[in-house]
Amino acid sequence: MRRNAFVSRSILLFALVAASFVVLGFGRLVLPYRVARLLAAPLLFAGAVLAVVLVAQAALAAVGILDVD
Repeated sequence: MRRNAFVSRSILLFALVAASFVVLGFGRLVLPYRVARLLAAPLLFAGAVLAVVLVAQAALAAVGILDVD
């Protein structure tokens, strides 16, 4: 596992979650709450999946199974 790739994915995770909140917030200004949630949900779901992947990679690196360059 390369550190640069891990950091890049972590920044992407932060951006996905932030974008989800921005879409939800601005969507509520012009759309009903339910529609705004439906628009923000894919971004938040992608962020959650990426968070699980990053936690798994970090755990494997801490145990020593995955090599950190």
